Amino acid sequence: MVSTTLQPSHARAATENQTLAVVSAAHFVSHFYILLIPVLLPLLKTQLGVGFLELGLALTIFNVVSGLTQAPMGFLVDRIGPRLLLIAGLVLGGLSFALLAVSTTYTMLLVVAFLAGLANCVYHPADYAILSEAMQEGRMGRAFSIHTFAGFLGGAAAPPVLLSVAAYAGLSASLLVAGLIGLAAAAALLIMPRPPHRNAGKTFKSTAGGTRRAIVSVLNPAILALTVFFTLLSLSLSAMQSFSVVALMASQGMSLATANVALTAFLIGASSGVLAGGYLADRTSRHGDVAAVGFGLSALLALALAALPLPALVIVAAMGLAGLLTGMIMPSRDMLVRRAAPPGAAGSAFGIVSTGFNIGGIIGPMLFGWIMDHQLPQWVFGAAVIFMSVTCAFGFIADRRTAGGLVESTPHT
Repeated sequence: MVSTTLQPSHARAATENQTLAVVSAAHFVSHFYILLIPVLLPLLKTQLGVGFLELGLALTIFNVVSGLTQAPMGFLVDRIGPRLLLIAGLVLGGLSFALLAVSTTYTMLLVVAFLAGLANCVYHPADYAILSEAMQEGRMGRAFSIHTFAGFLGGAAAPPVLLSVAAYAGLSASLLVAGLIGLAAAAALLIMPRPPHRNAGKTFKSTAGGTRRAIVSVLNPAILALTVFFTLLSLSLSAMQSFSVVALMASQGMSLATANVALTAFLIGASSGVLAGGYLADRTSRHGDVAAVGFGLSALLALALAALPLPALVIVAAMGLAGLLTGMIMPSRDMLVRRAAPPGAAGSAFGIVSTGFNIGGIIGPMLFGWIMDHQLPQWVFGAAVIFMSVTCAFGFIADRRTAGGLVESTPHT
C-alpha cells in the first residue's frame, strides 16, 4: 500500500492505465496466436502437402502442451514474478512463428506447435497476477473486462491480418508478421516501468510456507470448484461458437450465410457484454450471483433455440442476447477466482482454473461432433442448456461458500 499511496492519484492512474494497456496487448497476442494455425490451415495444407489429420495433430499438440503446463506455470509466476515470464512467453511465441516462416516444413510445424503451446501457458497466470497486484480494487472488474475484450479483438484480428498478408506477400510473410507482433508486445512490456504493487511484501512463498503447503493452499475447494466452472463454461462456449452454425442449419433450416450472421451476433454481443460486465463487477460483491443470473438467462435462450422453430430474425436476436449475457459474466467470473486465491497466489489460481478451458476444449469438439454425426442438432443447444444450468448452480454456490466462511482465502485489498 505504501508505494501506491505515496504517488499522486493522477500519476498512479496513469501508471495503472499503462500497465493495463500493455498486459491487454499481451492478451491480444495470445488469442491472435491461438487462431493462427486454424486460420492458415488451407494454406498450410497446400504448402506442406499434408492432410487435415496431420494438421489436426499440430493443433492437438498446441492444446495438450498448453493444458498440461498452465497450472505449473501459475506456481512459477508466483515464485519468480509474472513480468519476466510474460515477456519470455511473448518472445517464445513470436520467435516460434518467425522460425516457421523461415522453415515451413511439417516437422517444423509440429515443433512450433509445441513451443507455441508452451508460450501460451504463460498468458493467463501472468496477466492476471500483474493486474491483481497493480490495479486499484475499485477498477479491478473493468480492468479484467478490458483484458478479456483485448483477447476477443486478437481473435477477431487474426483472420483479416493473416489472410491479407498471405494474399499479398505469401504464407511465409504472414507467419513473419505474426511473429513480429509478439516480439513488439514483448518490447513494450520490457520498457514499461514496473507498476507499484498494492500488496507489497505479500508473496505466495511467505504466505504458504513452502512448496507443499503452497500447493495445498491454492488447491482449496473454491479453486477446484472454479476449475469445474471454467470447464463447463468452455463446453457451453464450444456449443455456441463452434457448432451453432451447423446446428442451426440442420435444426432450423437456416442457410449457411444466415447461420453465420447469427454466430456473428453472438460474438459481437459477447464483446460488448464483457465491457459492460466490467462496470457491473466493480459495483457488486456478489459476483457468483451475477454469473448465475447471466448463465440462467442464456440457458433459457439456448432452450428456445433447441426446442422451438423460430424465424431467422428471432434466432439472430436470441444469439446476440445470449452472447451479451455470456460476455457480461466474464469479469465477475475472474473476480470469483481472484477472491478465492490465497494472498500473493493469483498466478497459481488463474493457472489452475484456466486449465478448465483446455479440458473443455478437448471434450467439447468430440461431444458436439458426435451429436451432429448422430443427426441430433437440437442437442447441441440442449447440451449447452445443461452445461449453462450447472454453471448457474455453481455461481450461486460460489457466493454462498464464501459468505459462509468455507473459503479460507481473503480478498486482496
